[in-house]
Amino acid sequence: MPIATVNPANGETLKTYEAMGEEEIERRLQLAEATFRTYRTTSFAERARLLDRAAELLDEAQQDIARVMTTEIGKPVKQARAEAAKCAKAMRWYAEHAESLLADEEPAAYDVKDSGASRALVRYRPLGPVLAVMPWNFPLWQVIRFAAPALMAGNVGLLKHASNVPQTALFLEDLFHQAGFPEGCFQTLLVGSGAIDEILRDERVKAATLTGSEPAGRAVASTAGDMVKKTVLELGGSDPYIVMPSADIDRAAEIAVTARVQNNGQSCIAAKRFIVHTDVYDRFAERFVEGMKALKVGDPLEEDTEVGPLSSEQGRADLEELVDDATRSGASVLCGGQRPDGPGWYYPPTVIADVTREMRIHREETFGPVATLYRADGLDEAVLIANDSLFGLSSNVWTRDEAEVDRFVRDLEAGGVYVNGMTASHPAFPFGGVKRSGYGRELSGHGIREFCNITTVWHGA
Repeated sequence: MPIATVNPANGETLKTYEAMGEEEIERRLQLAEATFRTYRTTSFAERARLLDRAAELLDEAQQDIARVMTTEIGKPVKQARAEAAKCAKAMRWYAEHAESLLADEEPAAYDVKDSGASRALVRYRPLGPVLAVMPWNFPLWQVIRFAAPALMAGNVGLLKHASNVPQTALFLEDLFHQAGFPEGCFQTLLVGSGAIDEILRDERVKAATLTGSEPAGRAVASTAGDMVKKTVLELGGSDPYIVMPSADIDRAAEIAVTARVQNNGQSCIAAKRFIVHTDVYDRFAERFVEGMKALKVGDPLEEDTEVGPLSSEQGRADLEELVDDATRSGASVLCGGQRPDGPGWYYPPTVIADVTREMRIHREETFGPVATLYRADGLDEAVLIANDSLFGLSSNVWTRDEAEVDRFVRDLEAGGVYVNGMTASHPAFPFGGVKRSGYGRELSGHGIREFCNITTVWHGA
């Protein structure tokens, strides 16, 4: 795949880049290793000062980088600005909280005495250069939620970004450089996916994090396992959105539209499977379909656009295959389902009902504005449908019954349960999944400790 910016609204190639050669990759690996030796000794106060400055610069560049993201992946420009603002918020959050999150921990006095020590503690130390293999769909946020905690922990970052967002990738390197981070603290590697294996096998790279597809995660995990290196994986999702009779049905249907089409439906944590109790199914379906039909699809640079094009021609073709397979097998199309005429890789907001387990759309992730509707006779069946997936990233439940909430939290196989709202990541809360959605956590204290050497320090009597 070429390293290029191709505008998905019209298919026009705007910029192309040459992949870095072996000499340049080697130079950057050497720089990362050398920089880590000194950067790891800097104080939390100094790292926080630099990260706060990076947040300021990002706020100043918000309009410009939002337009870049929109032209690279078709994200509606209002959502692109919101993504940039969210990144600055996360950077400030880690600048403020990292020191306390990584403070030395002292075991209970009884346990220290029982071990024969006069003193003992647990200290979090940085690992070294961490390779981040990142996707295109949230080209700023996916990187910042790795980079902010990693840099505050004293690590340095090597970014291998998706090949269709090179301008965003280079912006990120320049952002940290302009903020005053030492050269080599954060570097963008303009390379294709074929270069990942060799880079990860390099002994100077100490760990890796990947957000992306299941095949990509398998490849990185396999190499890292062979080299005995730590990894964090955030992979696909097919999140359930469960609506029970006690819920505010109108509100649930309204939020369901946003939950499904955020980022043009190209989000791992977007709700994709809508599981509705039979008593309120017809009412929810009517309002949900009305909301999906009312969305404005158009030029993502226009302020009132709610759904732009998919990021690539292949992405649209993949989505069409899932919809076509479902309809051939008996599914009903309640709205959308047909590629529009004209330029660009657009696909309309679509709702599919009468889905069965045999259909591909039931088993595979729909990466675009396509929702599947399921009818459940009760809570038990809703849980069965929700867990009937290889994925387990997050989940959404709508109910006013606290006993039902307890059951869903206990039984849903997911890394998050969002009650009467939609899944959204926040720097204070851990983020990640189970099953084939990956392992490890990003964000919060859990995320910053993922790439630390958790060290026991023991002093004899």
